[in-house]
Amino acid sequence: MNYVYLLRCADGSLYCGWTTDLPSRVRAHNAGAGAKYTRSRLPAELVYSEQYEDRHEALSREWHIKQMNHADKEALIQSAGCRRAEE
Repeated sequence: MNYVYLLRCADGSLYCGWTTDLPSRVRAHNAGAGAKYTRSRLPAELVYSEQYEDRHEALSREWHIKQMNHADKEALIQSAGCRRAEE
């Protein structure tokens, strides 16, 4: 499985990435072994993820999310939270 995810860094910024092992990747980020961007902004909290069977779909979605501005990413996070609360 392939995952696209958003992390909220300690400074309030959002980091978008993709992985095949979400729990391990989040741990790696928080251990300082993830992306260079997150190393100086720890801790990082997983706030959003999407799951894809196809790697290319995940990479495409990651690219599209990275094109969003901060407010649109926040709206994406909030909409996912609302869906979870309704389930």
